Formats: sequence, structure tokens, C-alpha cells
Amino acid sequence: MSGPVKIIAQNRKARFNYSVEETLECGIVLEGTEVKSVRAGNISFPDAFAEIREGEVWLNNFHITPYVYSSVFNHNPDRQKKLLLHRDQIKRLTRKVDEKGFTLIPLEFYLKNGRIKVLLGICKGKKLFDKRADIRERDMKRDIQREFRKKNDG
Repeated sequence: MSGPVKIIAQNRKARFNYSVEETLECGIVLEGTEVKSVRAGNISFPDAFAEIREGEVWLNNFHITPYVYSSVFNHNPDRQKKLLLHRDQIKRLTRKVDEKGFTLIPLEFYLKNGRIKVLLGICKGKKLFDKRADIRERDMKRDIQREFRKKNDG
């Protein structure tokens, strides 16, 4: 049941700092004005991460700016948000995270069938030489594309 997907925000820095082993789609519990702010794209999550506590998955360091057109009953912008997953998925995630070096990082937020979803990545931190290799590879691809365009243009 895949409907139209509208990407709200992506965490490009996470793909640079971590190698993504596996991804998982999950829902997120939000309050009323938080939904409107997220739909407007007023979110910030550069150092956000998820942790598993007492059989539940919680998203930390995820900032949702208060909705501009709301009244005084606004939400706390830095509160922890609960992620919605099945029990067996949480057990599998717990086993993965208990392994050395794995962490849960939100990679992107998007709308799917009118609901806000989070793409959660099971990630392992990259070493400095891995990051340098990625930069080198990206530069080489850019140079190849540039040469290809020059050859096609003239």
C-alpha cells in the first residue's frame, strides 16, 4: 500500500558521517501544532538520534519550531518523540543496537498517505579515511560528468 510520498526533509550529513546498514520506515507520535509545523518543513535534526528504552523507541534532539499561527497552547519544541514500530521490529533493533558501534539515526521525514513517517537508519560511524574516500569518489564522478557534458556540447 504505497501511496504518493512527499519528502519533507533529508539528513544528508548522516549519510556522510555514517554508513547506513539498513533502513526502516516508522511512524511518529506528534501533537496538534507539531503536525502543522512538520508539514510546513519547520524542523531541524542534524544531531538527532533514536534510542530504545523499556521496549519503546524515542527520538532525541529533534527540534520542531512552534507553529506560527497557533495560540498560546503551543508544544515544547525539543521534547522527545515516540516512534511507532511493531514489537518484533523493536526486538530486532535492540539486538542490532547492542552490537558494537550501531546507532539509530533518522535519515528523512516524509508524508505518505497523509501521515508523517520517519526513515530510520541502522548506522555505523565512519572513520576519517572512509569520509575522504567518499569525497574523492564524489569529485571523480563530478569530473566525469563535466567531461561528458563537454564532449556532448562541442
